[in-house]
Amino acid sequence: MGAAAPALAKGEDGEGQVVLLSGEAGIGKSRLTAALMERLGSEPHTRLRYFCSPQRADSALYPIIGQMERAAGLAHDDDPQAKLDKLDAILAQSSTSIEDAALFAEMLSLPNDGRYPTLDLTPQQRRQRTLEALNLQLEALSLQNPVLMIFEDAHWTDPTSLEAFGRAMDRIAALRVLLVVTFRPEFDPPWIGRPHVTMLTINRLTRRDIEAMIDRVVGNRPLPASIRQDIIERTDGIPLFVEEMTKAVLETESEGAARRMVAAVPSSGLAVPASLHASLMARLDRLGPAKEIAQIGAAIGREFSHVVLAAVVRKPEPELRSALDRLIGAGLLFQLGVPPNASYLFKHALVQDAAYGTLLRDSRRALHAVVAETLETDFADIAERQPELLAHHFTEAEQLEKAARLWGKAGLRSLEQSAVIEAVEQLSRALTQIARSASEPALRREEIKLQLALSNAAMLTKGYAAPETKAAFGRASTLIERAHALGEAPEDPLTLFSVLYGFWVVNFIAFDGDAMRELAGQFLALAQKQNEIVPLMIGHRLMGTSLVFTGDIAEGRAHYDQAIALYDPAVHRPLATRFGQDVRVVILCQRSLALWHLGYPESALAHADYAVRDARELGHAATLMYALWHGSWIAVQSRKYAAANALLDELIALAEEKGASFWRAYATADLGRLLTETGKALAGRQMIASGIVALQSTGGTIGLPRYLCNLAYANSELGNYEEAWRCVGEALVIIETTKQTLNKAEVHYVAGEIALKSSDETKAVAHLEQAIGVARAQQARSMELRATMSMARLWRDQGKRQQAQDLLAPVYGWFTEGFDTLDLKEAKALLDELAS
Repeated sequence: MGAAAPALAKGEDGEGQVVLLSGEAGIGKSRLTAALMERLGSEPHTRLRYFCSPQRADSALYPIIGQMERAAGLAHDDDPQAKLDKLDAILAQSSTSIEDAALFAEMLSLPNDGRYPTLDLTPQQRRQRTLEALNLQLEALSLQNPVLMIFEDAHWTDPTSLEAFGRAMDRIAALRVLLVVTFRPEFDPPWIGRPHVTMLTINRLTRRDIEAMIDRVVGNRPLPASIRQDIIERTDGIPLFVEEMTKAVLETESEGAARRMVAAVPSSGLAVPASLHASLMARLDRLGPAKEIAQIGAAIGREFSHVVLAAVVRKPEPELRSALDRLIGAGLLFQLGVPPNASYLFKHALVQDAAYGTLLRDSRRALHAVVAETLETDFADIAERQPELLAHHFTEAEQLEKAARLWGKAGLRSLEQSAVIEAVEQLSRALTQIARSASEPALRREEIKLQLALSNAAMLTKGYAAPETKAAFGRASTLIERAHALGEAPEDPLTLFSVLYGFWVVNFIAFDGDAMRELAGQFLALAQKQNEIVPLMIGHRLMGTSLVFTGDIAEGRAHYDQAIALYDPAVHRPLATRFGQDVRVVILCQRSLALWHLGYPESALAHADYAVRDARELGHAATLMYALWHGSWIAVQSRKYAAANALLDELIALAEEKGASFWRAYATADLGRLLTETGKALAGRQMIASGIVALQSTGGTIGLPRYLCNLAYANSELGNYEEAWRCVGEALVIIETTKQTLNKAEVHYVAGEIALKSSDETKAVAHLEQAIGVARAQQARSMELRATMSMARLWRDQGKRQQAQDLLAPVYGWFTEGFDTLDLKEAKALLDELAS
C-alpha cells in the first residue's frame, strides 16, 4: 500500500488507480487505509470516504449519501434552508450545475425551496442522471486536486452504490484519483482485470509479526511469557484480535486475573470471533456505565450521531459524554466532529457485534423498540427519508405490523426510484413480517399491493417466465381470491388486472398460445364490462399480441390500433412501472412487427424508430430494452444490418448493466443471426446457440422457433446439414405444441433454402409450398414474397420462366411501399430478368 501514496501525489498525468483490498474480518484493512490517509495528510488532496453497513445493504446509495452529508456538514438541528445552503457551498467547490445540484438535493431528501429547477424526469431518468452527476462531480474535483476515495466494507454495499462505483471505475483511469476498496473474501469485485485495477489480499500475521504487535501495545509494561504465548495461539494471526486481547490483559487488575481472562478465551483457530468476543466482553465489563452506551450505540448501528444517541439514552449530557470519552479512550469508538454535532463510529464491525452480543434477547428487543420510537417521534426527517432504518428497528423489536408497513414503504420507494434489487429485498421483508402477524383487513389489502409490486420487480430481476415470477403472481392471485372471499375487495381497481396481466406475460414468454388468448380474452371482457380506459387499452394490447403471435396478424393489428388510440402520455406514462414497460412504446413495437409481416416494411421501420425515440425520452430501462430489441429485429428483417448492429450493441450493454438476463439472451441470439447473414456463420452459430441456452435458462420459449431456424441456417452455411435439419424439426415441433404459428412460414422458408443448398429440390418445393400457403393464410406478405422468390428462382433454373413470373408478379404487385428495401429490390430484379 505504501507505493500508492506517490501515485496520488504525482497525479499530473491523470493516470488514476484502483486498489482492491481483500481480507477477512479483523485482518487490518481499515488500519491500512488509515495509515494511507495519515501518510498523505501533508499532501494537497481531496478525500472522499464511504462507509457501508450490514443494516443498510438494501438502502440505495447509503454510503454515497452519508459521505455527502458529512462533507456538507449537515446537522440534525439545521433547518431545511440551512441544509440547502451548506449543500450549495460544498457543491460550489466542484462547480456543480444547478440541475445536478437539484438531483443531489433530492438524493439527500432535501426540499427544493425554489433555488433549483424542477426536473421533469421519470424515476429511471432521475436515477441515471444522478449516477452521471456523481461521476461529473468526481471529474471536477480531480481537476482541482488529486482525489483519494476510500470505499470501506464493499461486501455490505447496496446494488445502486455498487453500480455507481462501477460506472466510475473506467473514468478513474483518466483522472487524478486513487480509489481504495476494502472488502471481505466473500465479495466478488466485478472490476478485476482492468489495467488500472490492482488486487491485494491481506494474509494473517506470522508469529514474528504477532510478537512485534504485542510489543507495540504492551510498551514498557511486563507481560509473562505464558500469557504472551496464549495470546499468540488464541488470536490466530488476526491483528484486531491480537490488539484487543493484549489490551484486555493489560487492563486486568493482576496477573492471576489476566491468566483467568486468557484461559476463558477459546483456543481453536476456528473460534477466532469467539476469542475476540470474550476479550471485548472483559474490556466492556470494566468500563462501567460506558458498557451500556456501547450496547445502545451498537443497536443503533456501526455509525451513530450524538443527537440520536442522547435522545435514546436520556441521560444528563455530562454523564453521557463521560461514558463516550471512556469508549473513545479505550479505542473502541472513533469520534467525528464535536458534540452535539458529532457522530461516532465503532472501531470495527466486530467490535460493534461484540457489544451488541452482550445484550440479552428481551433487552435487545426493548432497546430496538426505544430506538425506533425515538426516531419516529423525535426525528421525523430521518423516519421519512429512511423508512428502511425504522423498519429494521421495528423488526428487531418484533413489532411486526409497523415493520411490515415500513419495509413496504421502503420497497415501493425503491421501485419508484428504479432501485429494483433493493426493492425486491425490502418488499420480501415486508411480506415476511405480514405473514408472521395476525393481520387486519387494512394490512391484508397492503399485502396484495406489495405482492404485486414484488411480482413486477421479479419480472425485471429474475425474468418474465422465471419460477420466482410465476410464484409471485400466483401468490398475488391467491391473496386477491382470499380478499374477495372475506368481502375485502382491493381498493385499487387495477389490482385484478395487474394479476391477469402478470399471468398473461408468464404464458407469453413461456409461450402457450391457447392460455394467452384465453387470458387476453378474460382481461378484455372484464375491461369492457368496467368500461375504464386503462384496462381497455391494456386489454386491446394483450389481445393484439396474442392474435399476432398465434397467426391472426391482421386481426391483431386492429387491436393495436384501438389500444394506441386510447393512450394519453400525460396520464398513462406512469403505468410503465405497473405493467413492465410504457404502453405506447410496447404497442409501437408490436405494431411494427405486425406491419412488417403484413407487407409494410417502411411503416414497420418508422414505428420501430418512434418506439426507440420515445423510450429514450422516457428513460425507463425496461422500456428502452424492449424498444431496442424490437428495433433491431425489424432492422434485421429489413436487412439493414448496420442499424441492427448498433441497436443490439446498445441493448447488450444496457442488459449487462441492469442484470437483465432475459434481454441479454435475446440480444446474443440476434447478434448471432446478424453475423450469419453477413458472412460469419461460424461465429454466428456459436452466438445463436449461446443465446438459446441463456433464453431457456430464463424459462422463455417465445421466439425459440425463429432462433432454432436461424441456428439451422447457420449450420447449413457450414455444411452441417444433419444438425440443420434437427433444428428445423425441433422448431416445427415447438410451433405445433405451443401454437406459436407466427414463425411457421419463416421456418418452412428457411427449410426450403437449406434443401436447395443440399440440392434436394423435391424437399425444397415441399417446404416452400408450405411457407407460401401459411403466409397467404396469415396475410404475411413479406414472408410470402421471400418464399415466392425462392420458388421462382428454382423454377427459373428449371427453365419454367413463365411459371416463375406468373407466381412472383402478383405478390410483388401487391406491395405499396418499401421499394428501397433489399427484398423488394431483389424481387423487381428477378421479375425484370424473367420478363427479358
